[in-house]
Amino acid sequence: MQIDHLTRAYRYDGIDLPVPPHLASDPQSLRSYHATLYPAILNAETIDAGISGGAYVTEYRRAVGTKG
Repeated sequence: MQIDHLTRAYRYDGIDLPVPPHLASDPQSLRSYHATLYPAILNAETIDAGISGGAYVTEYRRAVGTKG
C-alpha cells in the first residue's frame, strides 16, 4: 500500500493562486489573502474541482446575476 499526499491548489478565473505555507491550513484566512489579490473572491462561491496534477483543486467562482 502506498499513501500519496496531495497538495492544495486554489484557482480563480483560470489562474492558479499562490498558497503561502503559513496560511495553507486555514481556508478562511487563505480566502482573505486571495481577496487582497482579487477582491471579487469575497463574493465568489467555493467549488471543489477535484484532483488535477497531484493537487486537490479548489476554485473560486464569481456569482453571476443581476444586482438588486
